[in-house]
Amino acid sequence: MKKYQDLAILFLRLATAANFLSPVADRLGWWGKPGDPGVAWGTWSNFVDYTAQVNSFLPVSMVPFLATTATVLEVVLAIMLIAGFKTRLAASGAAALTLMFAIAMTISFGIKSPLDYAVFVDFTSAFLLATVGHYRWSMDTVL
Repeated sequence: MKKYQDLAILFLRLATAANFLSPVADRLGWWGKPGDPGVAWGTWSNFVDYTAQVNSFLPVSMVPFLATTATVLEVVLAIMLIAGFKTRLAASGAAALTLMFAIAMTISFGIKSPLDYAVFVDFTSAFLLATVGHYRWSMDTVL
């Protein structure tokens, strides 16, 4: 049973990282250009416009900072999760960032939007990962 739990934790780390890296790839145009199937933004400017919509309750002057900060955090946290480096910290950061996104989506678009995109599931997955006592197959176990 422990072996399967360790495997589930590894998969949870990797899935959480993928949930951060895929949208970053989209906003940088790596999944394709705007209008291509499955592409949400396709360009950085489209992502910044979306950030403004999600954070409609904040001053527009904050939008470039929020878009950049979210992107940097998503990349850094994803790399930490993949490597298993300071996993509890990375998972806690992922949970906090995802919860803030879910709250912002709820305020700006209503509760259906974060539910449709499983943002609360992403939050709870990262939060669960932050509560794990041991991360096998990680840099944490080596260090």
